[in-house]
Amino acid sequence: MKVMAVYSHLGGAEILCSRFPSIRSEIDGAVEKVAACKTKISREKTKSGKLLYSPRELNRRFKDEFCRRGFKETRIVYDVPVGAGRTISSYKQIDYSKGKVNVEVQFGKYAFMFYDMSKFQHFYSAGKIDVGVEIVPAYDMMREMSSGVSYGEQLMHDIERLNRSFPSVPVKLMMVGP
Repeated sequence: MKVMAVYSHLGGAEILCSRFPSIRSEIDGAVEKVAACKTKISREKTKSGKLLYSPRELNRRFKDEFCRRGFKETRIVYDVPVGAGRTISSYKQIDYSKGKVNVEVQFGKYAFMFYDMSKFQHFYSAGKIDVGVEIVPAYDMMREMSSGVSYGEQLMHDIERLNRSFPSVPVKLMMVGP
């Protein structure tokens, strides 16, 4: 895949480049190695029979590349009070972590992209990371996927409209395409 555009929130791209150059190179290498192949036949009314990019297949390919480079899934487990002195165990999970860098790959609905920002915030506030990297489809790629998939330019626009107030963690947003 190719990186079509990058957005640096609170210096995320610059921090990644200056403080974590080898991890940045590994992330770039993983993205470049993922082959974006259309493997899903649409059953949607508006795209019936059309060959599309499959989020499930893309996620599998990204997982292969990041795992090959030693990135690991990371979780923070915590208790949530549910009343009457009871708690339940819950967690926040990140797709790929290495050092103080978290990486999320998101080919899903917009709400999940924004939720990734809150997970970065959670790990950053806990002192577990210095920067987050969000890898998402660019607009042109999104148009060749099932309806409901979001795109990076929308996330970038919303983060800019929040006037740098959220997330308050440095993030590099990578918008990718075939």
